[in-house]
Amino acid sequence: MDIQRYLLIAAAAALSFMLLTEWAAFKEQRVVATQQERSRISDSFEKGIPNPQQAALPKSDTPIIANPVTESDDVPTVLPSLTSKDETLTTAITAKSMVVITNNVLEIVVDLHGGDIIETSLLKFPERIEDPDTPLVLLEQNGQRTYIMQSGLIGPDGTDSNGRATYTANSQAYTATGTAQTIVLTAKNTPPNVTVEKRFAINPDSYTIQISYHVVNNSTVPWQSIPFAQLKRDNSPAPNADTSGFGMQPFLGAATTTPENRYEKFTFSDIAEDPWKTQQTGGWIAMLQHYFTAALVPNAEGSHAYSTRKTRDGFNIVGFTSEPLRVGPGQSNTWGMQFYAGPKDQYTLAELAPHLELVVDYGWLWWIGKPLFWLLTQIQSVVVNWGVAIILLTLLIKTGFFKLSAASYRSMAKMRKAQPKMLAIREQYASDKQKQSQAMMELYKKEKINPMGGCLPILVQMPVFIALYWVLMESVELRQAPFALWIQDLAVMDPYFVLPLMMGASMFFMQKLNPPPPDPMQAKLMQWLPVVFTFFFLWFPAGLVLYWVVNNLLSMAQQYYITRQIERETG
Repeated sequence: MDIQRYLLIAAAAALSFMLLTEWAAFKEQRVVATQQERSRISDSFEKGIPNPQQAALPKSDTPIIANPVTESDDVPTVLPSLTSKDETLTTAITAKSMVVITNNVLEIVVDLHGGDIIETSLLKFPERIEDPDTPLVLLEQNGQRTYIMQSGLIGPDGTDSNGRATYTANSQAYTATGTAQTIVLTAKNTPPNVTVEKRFAINPDSYTIQISYHVVNNSTVPWQSIPFAQLKRDNSPAPNADTSGFGMQPFLGAATTTPENRYEKFTFSDIAEDPWKTQQTGGWIAMLQHYFTAALVPNAEGSHAYSTRKTRDGFNIVGFTSEPLRVGPGQSNTWGMQFYAGPKDQYTLAELAPHLELVVDYGWLWWIGKPLFWLLTQIQSVVVNWGVAIILLTLLIKTGFFKLSAASYRSMAKMRKAQPKMLAIREQYASDKQKQSQAMMELYKKEKINPMGGCLPILVQMPVFIALYWVLMESVELRQAPFALWIQDLAVMDPYFVLPLMMGASMFFMQKLNPPPPDPMQAKLMQWLPVVFTFFFLWFPAGLVLYWVVNNLLSMAQQYYITRQIERETG
């Protein structure tokens, strides 16, 4: 009978493993299919075909309209005279209305209608590890997602006050792969003797773009406008996001900094339910997704009005307006800002603006997470392999806590050895809790057991290991980083579930070394914990699971050694 039972258990385990493997393969195929549906605007530009936004729309005899918007809803309203609530302006986007700017790490597409950045491709970050030639697209405007950066001039003489400005360019393609380049777009339909230029300055190896407006006023009257910049995004999940409901769910939304709160986040629900605004000097505002961010950074000395809002079309808009740009007759003036679109590189972001590096979100344990990340990068610079670096960092931390852990395991070992006597006391004084407590205290004193000795050392260590967990989850450096054998990407789940199964097994054996809970129901629940944790960790990134496996194995080895040592001493 036992053999039949074990065979059934083995068969059920094998069937479960095959189902999980098939599900993982199906999920991967769906991700690939979704990515194939998304085509870059710049690809169509290079091939000389219409924008793929148009190809996805029904054919008709009328011009194809891409993403129609109500101008008064899309552009910030500063003065009542600027609104025309019944007017809807639509524009057909074609290859001729776009400019492509490329450096060594970034390719951006600028729509000459509005001068907005409607696509950014990160050339050093492939969309999928199996297709290294297809870059990840951060900002995009197509049938699947709208995520763009808009900027303009509103107010009395603003070029975007009565509909978005239209610009002209000397070329449709610019490169900044060798030296820095400044691309100049010239606004059409400006007042007589007034020239408005929108400039994009970009360095060869930078994810930061300097965007500025240069106004030359050769008229006889003053010219004035209010600059604005904003990120516009729909509610679609981030590319490669796990929408199955399992695994990690990284933050998707907006973030900013204020004098009261140096890092404040907004989900899309927050933006819809409670629009936010503030006025402050300097600052920044950004849209976040796992590993990558797009951030607007205005002049640090200027005063800016930041806000979040939801449009009537359902788009999330976060951005700012700046102090008026004034140009007297016969004079010129310039307003500028910085736009970052790239990975969450905390050292680069820290140089760009104060507290911007906090988009690499370690939560309230950031003060522990930052030095842990620094230590992890130092180890990786020597061993080269990020998986090995995770193992060595975990080993280093366990070594640092060795004595503290030893005290905890020694207390638990004594508790385990005294377990029969404790059970006897509970049975003897089952009806008298006061005498039971007195007898327990006498036993603890006699056996030199500290009831809290097993808990306090673990509680002291927990913040460090939780912080390391967040460091591994937030580090873009682990994305598509190989470890060994079948683990070729530490940022995605183990395709064969070996690491999660090892983690569950290590939890199971660690439980055997600990004294069982006195309550039978609690003991049964504890027995199921390894199974529950294993199930959830099946979908966690391999780098995180590797950390837990190594931590468990080291803890188990130390606990086993101390338990045997206690047993020999009291033998």
